[in-house]
Amino acid sequence: MLDFLPEAMREPTVVAIPFFVTMVALEWLAAWKLDHTDIDRPSSRTDDTLSERGSYNPRDSRASLLMVLVSIATSAGWKALALLAYSAIFAYVAPWQLPTDSWYSWVIAVVGLDFLFYWEHRIAHRVRLVWATHQAHHSSEYFNFTTALRQKWNNSAGILMWLPLPLLGVPPALVFAVYSLNLIYQFWIHTEHIGKLWAPVEFVFNTPSHHRVHHGSDAEYLDRNYGGTFIIWDRMFGTFAPETHRPTYGLTKPVETYNIWRLQTHEYAAIARDVRRARGLRTRLGLVFGPPGWAPATATRVDTRSHRTGSVVTVPDDSSSV
Repeated sequence: MLDFLPEAMREPTVVAIPFFVTMVALEWLAAWKLDHTDIDRPSSRTDDTLSERGSYNPRDSRASLLMVLVSIATSAGWKALALLAYSAIFAYVAPWQLPTDSWYSWVIAVVGLDFLFYWEHRIAHRVRLVWATHQAHHSSEYFNFTTALRQKWNNSAGILMWLPLPLLGVPPALVFAVYSLNLIYQFWIHTEHIGKLWAPVEFVFNTPSHHRVHHGSDAEYLDRNYGGTFIIWDRMFGTFAPETHRPTYGLTKPVETYNIWRLQTHEYAAIARDVRRARGLRTRLGLVFGPPGWAPATATRVDTRSHRTGSVVTVPDDSSSV
């Protein structure tokens, strides 16, 4: 059915597009029916009101939809490059080659990729340069199905994190397939219309309740619940937080624009400005590879609009040494 597409794009997410569109339309209709559609303007933390539960802002949602269209094209390019590397590793380096049609290959791929997704996601929140690729997904102050489609354009971090899978003999096509299934699973957890589920499900799997916490900019919710399909990784590695109140969605410092280019690139620009103004090699490296919001002890970050950490991390300034 997908033979007309390049091999790197023959994936479940393409088939799932009608499902995504249908679910967005249904949720948007429900929000309109319940008179929950917010006014058409950028929301700001200086306002006294927050968006209604599960509401849609037309311009915000349109930005998310435009982002996913660009993401489909850019991810195909990244996957085409990854396909070459993965195929070489799978064919010439892997000590064995798992069969694509065996159930255990799928179990290894699904669990292995989600484990690697957890760590890639965690790195994306703790290393500023990688955060720059991911922060656009968190930029919406609304939480609905279109937020799930607000995808990044730079997939390089994920491509690198998946390398252990072909190295362990997982076929490249299977790597791409299970990653697409992982993304499809995460679509339905971007909603406020589903409350907490049966306790065993909440314990093992990522759910709307867990993912609402992840998108919260509240201090107690920052950098929590990184899991993709399984929340068990967060429980194992100490990053789990339960939902105790409705989150305040978005970045700690809103960008306040619907321009998709600026939403995707403004943190790269902020990094460049900070590095250009900084003194000392250690300071410059900290501004690039330290956590978002990092600053040397003797300085304050010039641009902190998109950091998600609750407080600025400081280290002694070494500007005099370089």
